[in-house]
Amino acid sequence: MAFEGLSDRLEAAFKNLRSKGSLTEADVRSAMREVRMALLEADVNYKVAKDFTNAVTEKAIGEKVMESLTPSQMVIKIVREELVSLMGGTKSRLAYATHPPTIILMCGLQGSGKTTHCAKLALMLKKQDHRPLLVACDIYRPAAIKQLQVVGEQVGVPVFEMGQTNPVAIAKEAVAYSKEHGYDYVILDTAGRLHVDEELMNELKAVKSEVKPHEILLVVDAMTGQDAVNVATAFDEALGIDGLILTKLDGDTRGGAALSARAVTGKPIKFVGTGEKLENLDVFHPDRMASRILGMGDVLSLIEKAETAIDEKKAAELEKKLMQNKFDLNDLLDQFEQIRKMGSIQEMLSMLPGIGNKAKDIEVDERQFDRTKAIILSMTEKERVNPDIINPSRKKRIAAGCGQSVEDVNKLLNQFKQMQKIFKQFGGKKGGKRRRKQQFRLPPGFDPSQLGM
Repeated sequence: MAFEGLSDRLEAAFKNLRSKGSLTEADVRSAMREVRMALLEADVNYKVAKDFTNAVTEKAIGEKVMESLTPSQMVIKIVREELVSLMGGTKSRLAYATHPPTIILMCGLQGSGKTTHCAKLALMLKKQDHRPLLVACDIYRPAAIKQLQVVGEQVGVPVFEMGQTNPVAIAKEAVAYSKEHGYDYVILDTAGRLHVDEELMNELKAVKSEVKPHEILLVVDAMTGQDAVNVATAFDEALGIDGLILTKLDGDTRGGAALSARAVTGKPIKFVGTGEKLENLDVFHPDRMASRILGMGDVLSLIEKAETAIDEKKAAELEKKLMQNKFDLNDLLDQFEQIRKMGSIQEMLSMLPGIGNKAKDIEVDERQFDRTKAIILSMTEKERVNPDIINPSRKKRIAAGCGQSVEDVNKLLNQFKQMQKIFKQFGGKKGGKRRRKQQFRLPPGFDPSQLGM
């Protein structure tokens, strides 16, 4: 995961501060030297790292901090505030035209994930009840148009294409088409190159001049490290970008691009790609990212993931079943499906305060979800609704059908009985109104490790 090395180094620096009851100016300067080295190792621009630590030092050696009852916590608070400021302060919203459609020009080098992130952005807009249109303006890369059509079909968004025609003409016709058919967002997937060159920029300038996009987003690969900032600078100088989309932030990247890009280019990071799936695109929140880097968790993002994954209608049905003590294995299976939509368990654990960066040290067998799901799917509908009828011969059949052992089947059934008993204790009790999106919480005493959670 991104920022792992940076988070570990910062945690070590702050551990030294916490061990001291009071701080001297020398303690602060020593800690900031470690912070600067951590930033440089994370591939943060040298000038950015220097300015950052100077700003923190200046504030941290102030009288209020030194005389505070918890000076180390005050220093960490200052570091967090400076990190938030470094990455843009607040989230940057996507433009929306007064008179639709809103035109978004997506640009970037080959291999940055531009085409895929066009589809990811289209899916995000579609979930927000917009009507996006994808436009194939990359006429050079082999199968680029086909790739956009494939990902467009996967997210259920139409693709406008005119084959190997001039990209400027394609963009112009696409905008006219969108107005006629009521699309409120037009996403132009433009051509990329292996490096920044004059031919690429001239074509992008021509498209920009013709359709006058409301938003120019540069897609950069966070894995390229400091070079991502150089690319962003080159595109901004030639084209005038409005924001960045950082891809592969879930990979083995040092994360320096995310910390440097805003400071060097002055352009905000608007979105980050956090996985290979088309759902894995997140709005970039500087404050939440700062908290995650410092191991403080990110509860708000976790709640948003839950709200996206959980179906309100199913939540209401489940709440009713729980109140009537009718929770069965079909419902458990459905909960697994919704939890899986939220991403990996380790990613969710990393968003919890107190765990944060320690999540990487927690061994989680993600495949246990699939094994449990396989056991339930091997049962008949009657067995799922009423597990009490599952006798030894049925257990053997279920185990053979899913490739698991009878012991695994027994473990699941015993765990499920334990859940039912706990739910029964609360089933008839009336309480205040609860938000339905928070309907399923693992009850006290329930050991989730047995189900791979």
